[in-house]
Amino acid sequence: MVLSITITTKVEDKTALIVEVHQAGYSPRRASLSRSLALLGAYCPNQLFPYAREAVADLVTKGSFPQIVLQPINFDALYAQHQQQAAQQAAGDPRGH
Repeated sequence: MVLSITITTKVEDKTALIVEVHQAGYSPRRASLSRSLALLGAYCPNQLFPYAREAVADLVTKGSFPQIVLQPINFDALYAQHQQQAAQQAAGDPRGH
């Protein structure tokens, strides 16, 4: 799995800064499909994001740009929300609610 983060900072209509970080890790093997989806959708991003977040902060600081601090992300909640939306769509709810 690779967690990719791209940050683009613009001043008016001109790009001032682009930061890209690709944090890699984990390859679930011998896990059921549902377990693999949970690992890739929640567990792995939760483990990789702090390192990617730190890399972004370091790159920006070392480039002498103003500090960028990415806020924590709750990948467990995002995954649960995605699963709920998928279940609702499968059940025929056209609104996805």
